[in-house]
Amino acid sequence: MMTIIAEYWRNYLYSDGFQFTGLAITIWLLVFSIVLGFLIAIPLAVARTSENTLISRPVWMFTYVFRGTPLYIQLLMCYTGIYSLKFVHNSFVLDAFFRDAMNCTLLAFALNEAAYATEIFAGAIRATSAGEVEAGLAYGMSRFKLYMRVILPSALRRSLPSYSNEVILMLHGTTLAFTATIPDILKVTRDVNSATYLSFQAYSIAAVMYATIVFALIFGFRKLENRWLSFLAPRGK
Repeated sequence: MMTIIAEYWRNYLYSDGFQFTGLAITIWLLVFSIVLGFLIAIPLAVARTSENTLISRPVWMFTYVFRGTPLYIQLLMCYTGIYSLKFVHNSFVLDAFFRDAMNCTLLAFALNEAAYATEIFAGAIRATSAGEVEAGLAYGMSRFKLYMRVILPSALRRSLPSYSNEVILMLHGTTLAFTATIPDILKVTRDVNSATYLSFQAYSIAAVMYATIVFALIFGFRKLENRWLSFLAPRGK
């Protein structure tokens, strides 16, 4: 194992010559997917809880499709499926976008993350207590201010435990990026295994790296939960 670390540590962590690889790519995939998925999920979650079926049904269909199909299939659809369509080739912008493997991978991951986060946030919005809503209305808040100042902050805080699990699952999902030739940790590991035939050692290093990232995520979310969910803790007599 020490031989692999000594020779390939740079590939595992951040660079293979002029190309970013390994940990750096995995972190980039995770951060981009989470941030973009979060930004997409917030308005979709509000729409998902709408009583107007013309608004909520399309969002339900979006989340149903992306949660009901494997991420691997979604990645292949973005990476090879969409690019095979004629109208994509006829558009300079679409052709350039879907020709890039990183763009396709980030798109698939972000949409998948948005679908799961939408349902998590929508459930938290529905669970908002009537007392909080009534208090906001009593202050004369408009519907927009009520969501921005009361409902969404409260819902996002309560959804932290579930959302943290989804972020970890998204990290695990990034291991599929190698199928689109993205040089993440798993792609580097497979290349090292092919070069050295030291399968156990190569994959053990990858396992330790993924576990370290997960522990860091758990630690970070635990800190956030302790700070933002302290009002839910039982109070001593």
